[in-house]
Amino acid sequence: MALNPMPITRRARTVPMPPPGAVDADRLPTLVAPRLQLRWIEPADLDDLYGVFSDPDVTRYWSHLAWTSPDEATIYLEAIHQGFQQGNLFQWGIALRGDDRIIGSTTLYDIDHAQGRAELGFALARDHWGRRYAREALTVLLDHAFGPMAMRRIEVDVDPRNLPSLRTLEALGFRREGYLRQRWQVGGELQDSVLMGLLANDWRASR
Repeated sequence: MALNPMPITRRARTVPMPPPGAVDADRLPTLVAPRLQLRWIEPADLDDLYGVFSDPDVTRYWSHLAWTSPDEATIYLEAIHQGFQQGNLFQWGIALRGDDRIIGSTTLYDIDHAQGRAELGFALARDHWGRRYAREALTVLLDHAFGPMAMRRIEVDVDPRNLPSLRTLEALGFRREGYLRQRWQVGGELQDSVLMGLLANDWRASR
């Protein structure tokens, strides 16, 4: 949905670890929404993860093409776990409550704990579009980011043609703060970016 670069393409940085209680010792905490849960992604989820990111409709506006090999899911999961250990990438799987299968993911990446900022990405399997699952998942994620993680600012990079994601983010209070032309080149196509931001103070005021 929103642009979320694959973690393996991002340069790892040494950053201060999050405040106590922001994450468990060996995995991300499970975040519970009315219809969903955001949970740690396990090796047992590789098939479901591949099902999400191998769909060209899901990755249409992302900064990488759809996967074509299950090996890409394995590499991706290794990068997710490495990013967690380094403290600069936290990626949750989205699952329906009562059905533990992964139907998408939501990510905080390029996390800078010292500055209290992070970038946000999310994706949802096509069969689950149109039910406001993304908005529900992002709501509990933002509560966690601006609460236990003590983030001050969350940023998003969105393709301007991705109208559903833009509407979802604006409904959550994100503001358009910039426009970058031809920021990405994916599969030979040049893509612009809308830059959006949300501050902790604005989020708390809206709750």
